[in-house]
Amino acid sequence: MKENTGNPLHLKSLNHISLLCRSVEESISFYQNVLGFLRIRRPGSFDFDGAWLFGHGIGIHLLQSPEPQKLLKKTEINPKDNHISFQCESMEVVEKKLKEMEIEYVRAVVEEGGIQVDQLFFHDPDGFMIEICNCDSLPVVPLAGEMARSCSRVNIHQLVHPTQIHP
Repeated sequence: MKENTGNPLHLKSLNHISLLCRSVEESISFYQNVLGFLRIRRPGSFDFDGAWLFGHGIGIHLLQSPEPQKLLKKTEINPKDNHISFQCESMEVVEKKLKEMEIEYVRAVVEEGGIQVDQLFFHDPDGFMIEICNCDSLPVVPLAGEMARSCSRVNIHQLVHPTQIHP
């Protein structure tokens, strides 16, 4: 295997996140009806309850907790806590839908170099935080010597090993 110092494990992409749940069925409903994920087939060889969902280029694996009563449920929505973030087409539509679904959320704004990024944070049924943002307007700027790119167009390999174009 060829040595790759910028990507020593030769990673290709994020495949999935796994979330421990109090109720897999309640979490399935949330991820399908709120975030638009689709339920997909899960290997039948697993000897524990769970479900797999896929959407927006990522998988979410829901795992039934064997002791759901022992899972701590976060109630405070803290944008500085662990979370997964999704970009959206319209923050106004997202906020309207969250209100219609009576999902409590917190708004935040990041401003950098005249660019404003709007963020909405809320919890899934088990207290795992979700962020919806228009982060695509904030460029990804490497710390050393490369040009800025939009979040949706970043290929980490190009940032680490840029293709040189010679005239």
